[in-house]
Amino acid sequence: MERLLPDDRPREKLLRHGAAALGDNELVAILVGVGTQRADALTLATELLAAHDGLSGLARVDAERLMRESGLGAARAARVVAAIELGRRTFAHQRGARIRIDGPGDAAAYLLPRFGSSEVERCGVLMLDAKHHVFRTCVLTVGTSNMSILEPRDVFREAARSGAAAIVVFHTHPSGDPTPSQDDVVLTRRLLAAGSVLGIDVVDHLVLGDMTYVSLKESRQL
Repeated sequence: MERLLPDDRPREKLLRHGAAALGDNELVAILVGVGTQRADALTLATELLAAHDGLSGLARVDAERLMRESGLGAARAARVVAAIELGRRTFAHQRGARIRIDGPGDAAAYLLPRFGSSEVERCGVLMLDAKHHVFRTCVLTVGTSNMSILEPRDVFREAARSGAAAIVVFHTHPSGDPTPSQDDVVLTRRLLAAGSVLGIDVVDHLVLGDMTYVSLKESRQL
């Protein structure tokens, strides 16, 4: 990046003007650190973001894939993945009292920083007490890039063991598109029927994409 004026170099720009003044590619360039014989760090960062459709796509890539696809070494790939994970954990961190789920937006705000932009399908349950406070999050299955099987018996076995009065079921779509499939709708209806028999309220079923979601309750598919 020697061709850039000192004030335009990402690291110097951050120190002079603050991180908010930098574009996504400039922030990633700082993590990349140095370039290669082919391209400087800013060019590598720009190519990296373009190859993964921006930050949301980059958040779904692990270090091994990043090394394989971008040519970054282990240290630089690890830095990029670690920085994204730190950002995710910052948003996921909750202070004070336990979170109460009063609607789909509350559940999504809790779940998306933790599980959104996932490369594989994850299915899990938020365990709620009688006042709908979250007291436990449980991932039940981790699938491949396009499928994970969840059975109502697995959901309610864990819910009963935890003493949950109510639950929010969630799963991720690795494609990034949270549109529920017909299988998702069928599973939700099975869960509702089982919960009615067992006395555990199924509050909602959320499908999580790339920082977006669909609530089957909100979309009137419950």
